[in-house]
Amino acid sequence: MKFEEASKELDIIIGKLEMGNLSLDESVKLYEKAQELIKICSTEFEKAQGMITVIKDGIEKNLK
Repeated sequence: MKFEEASKELDIIIGKLEMGNLSLDESVKLYEKAQELIKICSTEFEKAQGMITVIKDGIEKNLK
C-alpha cells in the first residue's frame, strides 16, 4: 500500500471515530487498523526522506 492510499484510509477511519457513534468493538477494530496505517505511512515517509537525502547529497557533491 502506498502512502497516499494509507493516508486516505486513515482519514476515513479518523472521521468515523470522531463521529462517536460506533460500538466499543468497532472503535477498537478501527483503532487497530489506524495503527497499521500509521506504520505504513511512517515507513513510506522515511523511505522518501532517505531518497531526498541521497539526491541532496549528490547535488551538493556535484557542486563542490
